[in-house]
Amino acid sequence: MSETAMDRREFIRRCTRAGVCVAAAGSLGVAFYDSRAPAAIPGPTAALTLPDYSVGPLPGRICIARGVDRKRLVRQAFAALGGMQAFVNPGERVLLKVNAAFASPPGLGATTHPDLVKAVVRLCLEAGAKKVTVTDNPINDPASCFALSGIDAAARQAGADVIVPRQSLFQRFSLTGGRLVRDWPVLAAPLLQADRIIGLAPVKDHHRSGASMTLKNWYGLLGGRRNIFHQDVHTLIAELAVMIRPTVVVLDGTQSMITNGPTGGSLSDLKPTGTLIVSTDPVAADAAGAALLGKQAQDLPFIARAEKAGAGTTDYRALNLKEIKAI
Repeated sequence: MSETAMDRREFIRRCTRAGVCVAAAGSLGVAFYDSRAPAAIPGPTAALTLPDYSVGPLPGRICIARGVDRKRLVRQAFAALGGMQAFVNPGERVLLKVNAAFASPPGLGATTHPDLVKAVVRLCLEAGAKKVTVTDNPINDPASCFALSGIDAAARQAGADVIVPRQSLFQRFSLTGGRLVRDWPVLAAPLLQADRIIGLAPVKDHHRSGASMTLKNWYGLLGGRRNIFHQDVHTLIAELAVMIRPTVVVLDGTQSMITNGPTGGSLSDLKPTGTLIVSTDPVAADAAGAALLGKQAQDLPFIARAEKAGAGTTDYRALNLKEIKAI
């Protein structure tokens, strides 16, 4: 028997063993797959109702501002929509839902930029807000995420409080008519203590949903083993769009993470896109923001599903649209 023949038989044996290992690993994956939701916090199911934080039956408003300086952009965008006083009344408590998902420095674009947080906190206080609070339920260690993203320092310097999530702040919630958000832990305490909610989200590529913008930002209000929802992420985002009726949202596309989202990790993942969108309609904001990722609203199924669920309109040009160039 030749050495070449021996090598061929050894090659076949090794391939067979490798195939068995792969099959075994796959079987174990199926065996341990758990399609059920994880257990929520102990205690009886509460009849939690979340308020509607929107500004009322007024026509939807949206401003698309072009420029590079976040502080100028957001201030001038709100001014074009009547000022922050059009959204926040004196004495009200305002909750800012940021994206603090990762323990990542602000320059990498994976989280809400601290300059934007600081600017919006100050706008709220100038409008007479009694209290401004900043929160999120990050994927990584919460304290590290708020610190490394610069959000904690920016919020406190501007006069806001920061709520780092802990179990006692969550309550079970079931969305009426919802299929996924059922008896699920939600970061309820900050929501119930607020009169207004403003969402602050960066524009990012997302390997599962296609994009992470203002609608996806509400994902950070969920507790539990929420990664189970990745299997039907578009439906989940649409349900979150119904669950949270914000006062206004800010979509930061001064630079956008166009690849390797949602975490990124390199400056090469980012592209200057020079746009910031403020809107009372998160569906409209995301529909407009999709272009910053080189996409259209119809490329992102969660946007159409949110519209169908009654959370807003994809036809952002049908709203009271303002387009400005920040100076």
